[in-house]
Amino acid sequence: MPSGKTTATYRDPHRPVDERVEDLLSRMTLEEKAGQLFHSMLSMNADGTFATDGPFVHAPTPELIEGRGLTHFNLIGQYGVRETAQWVNRVQELAASTRLGIPVTLSTDPRHAFTDNPGASFDSGAFSAWPEPLGLAAIGDPALVERFGDTVRREYLAVGFRVALHPQIDLATEPRWSRQSGTFGSSAELTSELVRAYVRGLQGTRLGPDSVAAMVKHFPGGGPQKDGEDPHFAHGKEQIYPGGMREYHLRPFKAAVEAGCSQVMPYYGQPMGTDWEEVGFGFNRDVLTGLLRERLGFDGIVCTDWGLLTDAPVLGELFPARAWGAEHLTVAERAAKALDAGSDQFGGEQCPEVIVELVRSGRVTEERIDESVRRLLREKFTLGLFEHPYVDPDRAEETVGAGEFTALGEAAQRRSLTVLTNHGLLPLEGRPNLYARGISEQVAAAYGNVVPDPVDADLAVLRLRTPHEERPGLFESFFHSGSLAFPEDELKEILRLLDAVPTLVCVNLERPAVLPEIAAKAAALVADYGASDTALLDVAFGRARAQGRLPFELPRSMAAVEASRPDVPDDTEDPVFPYGHGLNLCPPEG
Repeated sequence: MPSGKTTATYRDPHRPVDERVEDLLSRMTLEEKAGQLFHSMLSMNADGTFATDGPFVHAPTPELIEGRGLTHFNLIGQYGVRETAQWVNRVQELAASTRLGIPVTLSTDPRHAFTDNPGASFDSGAFSAWPEPLGLAAIGDPALVERFGDTVRREYLAVGFRVALHPQIDLATEPRWSRQSGTFGSSAELTSELVRAYVRGLQGTRLGPDSVAAMVKHFPGGGPQKDGEDPHFAHGKEQIYPGGMREYHLRPFKAAVEAGCSQVMPYYGQPMGTDWEEVGFGFNRDVLTGLLRERLGFDGIVCTDWGLLTDAPVLGELFPARAWGAEHLTVAERAAKALDAGSDQFGGEQCPEVIVELVRSGRVTEERIDESVRRLLREKFTLGLFEHPYVDPDRAEETVGAGEFTALGEAAQRRSLTVLTNHGLLPLEGRPNLYARGISEQVAAAYGNVVPDPVDADLAVLRLRTPHEERPGLFESFFHSGSLAFPEDELKEILRLLDAVPTLVCVNLERPAVLPEIAAKAAALVADYGASDTALLDVAFGRARAQGRLPFELPRSMAAVEASRPDVPDDTEDPVFPYGHGLNLCPPEG
């Protein structure tokens, strides 16, 4: 060891984590502490270099890390595996060059299914493709969900993601709500069971160097949205409980905390008509301190949902801060209110100077900032980021989308398919003349003789998506909301096909579609929650077995939906199919 030099305690991996945290905290300036309280967004260029412009680039990467002291980021967008790993290493090299060398913690929204919404998730791309969480709920197998979580962990670790901005454990109790595909459905009991398995898969039995930290969301349950509108938008900010089911929505979060989840994200929603303060949950002391910290005993990181403090452009459109109930407050007042409520970190924000001014003005104590910084630093040390911040691009390419993981995901797609009706059509045999709509003709040709006109077909295969209303604005267009019923003209066209030829209809249920007429006329009706055309046809021809059961009921009409209570599970009158419905197919003879 060079004369006169000793290793700083926080750099010594043999010292207890709490000692390392306190040593590093004692060396930090107020500005460096403030930087830890922000979990902002980054994107990258396709070649793995730092992006200098783009819809989610609000400041250059070096400025955020070197200038503002941020060390927590979520990566937006899809890129090559090697390039992502190389970019991660560049980010960590930049962080290592700063005064204290605090490594960056990188997070991501879900990347293992079929939904592509830049505000919520990305389709699988190079990662193994699984059904949406709704599909995992349709299977209902905790062992499979733990295996899924472990697969996510291994693929994320390979490219350097250390925080999963999931699982989403809201309950799908309002049929119109746009975020249901990311949930485990309407059952608090099943969701509680599956979140325990998911957290085990991501974190292991305890958080450590081989873990990906789970940020469960959206506390205390984001399902009961008034009229099913989403609180990303001002017209969807109200969350209501006309059925008195607050405790029901809380149950999965109790399970997640008991399972040791490392982080929790409160939702944007503003509770109305309760004994809680009528402010968004990220500002809500009744919910974050009274409920989460004190009643549930959670001592991990609370990170707000993205964009609570400042107005900011999203995909080229200026959006107001989602400071519901606190719109009248200044940015600094909002930050102080969130800290007072119990939040540790601000998602999607990058204004540490606001925290510095709050402390210097006396509005917030430095001790309060230290409380949150301790939690944030402790996780970095526990994850082993100070010892192993870099990844191996070769290993990343071998791991992401590996054959083992891909096979598991494809098998889960098949298992999740849910047979709702079957009037003697399935399983199919031989090589029938097939008319295909909404399905790849190239894939269909491997199973039958594809014909261009249904009049020449022995049967048709039709894939549909849950209807939704078109909304103005690019960002809101990704959040499928409003009516669940097929428009009249589209329904007539569908029924015309069903009258013309025996038809296998497969509907993708990102929300509970209203389809009584289709259910009555289809020769067979199958639900999917993210499955390839090959997965569907393998099940249709008896080469694989569908095991799915509906993770929520399918309503009979929009009138029934509108009359239901948004906090009560499966509350529509006379549903076409109840929760848990699903048929077993007999394999073909011989």
